[in-house]
Amino acid sequence: MQPLHIQNSLSRKKELFEPLNAPHVGMYVCGPTVYSNVHLGNVRTFLSFDVIYRYLEFIGYKVRYVRNITDVGHLVGDAEDGEDKIGKMARLQKLEPMEIVQKYTNDFHDVMRVFNILPPSIEPTATGHIIEQISSIEKILENGYAYEVNGSIYFSVRKFSEDYPYGELSGRKIDELLSNTRDLDGQSEKKDPLDFALWKKADDSHLMRWPSPWGIGFPGWHLECSVMSTKYLGEEFDIHGGGMDLKFPHHECEIAQNIGANKTPNPVRYWIHGNMLTVNGRKMAKSEGNGFTPDELITGNHKLLERGYSPMTVRFFMLMGHYASTLDFSNEALQAAEKGLSKLTNAVEALGKLVGGEENTDFNFTALSDKCYAAMNDDFNTPILIASLFEGVKTINSAVDGRISLSSTQISNLKVLYSGFMKDVLGLVEEGSKGSAEGSEDLASNLLDLLVELRSDAKSNKDWASADRIRNTLSELGVTVKDSKDGSSWSHD
Repeated sequence: MQPLHIQNSLSRKKELFEPLNAPHVGMYVCGPTVYSNVHLGNVRTFLSFDVIYRYLEFIGYKVRYVRNITDVGHLVGDAEDGEDKIGKMARLQKLEPMEIVQKYTNDFHDVMRVFNILPPSIEPTATGHIIEQISSIEKILENGYAYEVNGSIYFSVRKFSEDYPYGELSGRKIDELLSNTRDLDGQSEKKDPLDFALWKKADDSHLMRWPSPWGIGFPGWHLECSVMSTKYLGEEFDIHGGGMDLKFPHHECEIAQNIGANKTPNPVRYWIHGNMLTVNGRKMAKSEGNGFTPDELITGNHKLLERGYSPMTVRFFMLMGHYASTLDFSNEALQAAEKGLSKLTNAVEALGKLVGGEENTDFNFTALSDKCYAAMNDDFNTPILIASLFEGVKTINSAVDGRISLSSTQISNLKVLYSGFMKDVLGLVEEGSKGSAEGSEDLASNLLDLLVELRSDAKSNKDWASADRIRNTLSELGVTVKDSKDGSSWSHD
């Protein structure tokens, strides 16, 4: 088998993957901030790392996959001051902040199940690691890379850059960063515009707050990932990833914090970043009016969609683009993915019914298998893997049509190859199935729960048209939605 190479965002080149403690691999991925519904950008990011996780285990590594939940510290507008996004949502909905956290965490998990994205090994929360975050701040203070102002603690980027490079991951130089920042207006507590908060003093109106050596406050957004990654994977670990938008400042700040606390010069060996989604060539965003939620893609309830698409169609479509490349949504592209997935699954189904005959000496199974592994060993190149699987489909269809013969051994080898790469690596399962009757019922139930929850959200937002459309669609499928003072539920006729 060829060695695995990964495009390392830090070095900007493909590097031979050599884990610290093979066959064990430590992988950390920045998880969701649970204050709003999951968007497709989230789905693509977590699907990309799901495939990486699956493939590493498929080729024999033991992976500890940590994906956090951000449930505190993410301020409105990603600024250093202002209201916590979860606290703001709690005020708007007149709920406790942890009710908001639980609601959107549940929704996130539901969406991950719908798209057959595996759960991580560990899913820690920021609020569950306040003590560790305070301890990390104390280390950074002790090492001279932070300072206190009026109960808040800030990381000194300039002081840190005197001892270690800052900006290597994002390719930014500190002098250029300084020249592009506004001068402090005299009202900011920070000594330097590049400095960022490790701990913020909380006023009486702030809902999420904890005691600390510096007074009542809450941790900065960047700190949680530094603390939880090192707690569960060590001060130096193998893979850290997330969306491209996190490269700066979030991941840059993480590196500085890890080094600032532990003085480990290379805390992460391989950085992996997934790219963004576009729609008909334009950036996918709410402001553009072209952002899809997962339920809109499934139901077709969006002005830009001709109809709905199944979760496995969407998953297959995303896998047809390399994780590091932009991916453009369009009805034509989704329909092409739907046809392609059908062609693959039909071939696999037909393969299962083939009866062995004479060995076909013209068919080189080893070459096909090597192509599949080579594609994934080249920076997890799912588009090339899919193209290789389609090459094998030609042979399978020829055998089904009786144009060629395959031996029992050749058929058996193909079954193992296609099951391994389609199901175990790409995570493509029969629509509505996890590989068993029980799995099928679980997935269908989760999808119905999600749709009913989304209908409740639409009603809360007075989006009656969307609420009615979801209810009518479910009714056509024989599913009755019942509303009560305790919420909504569904039953199957």
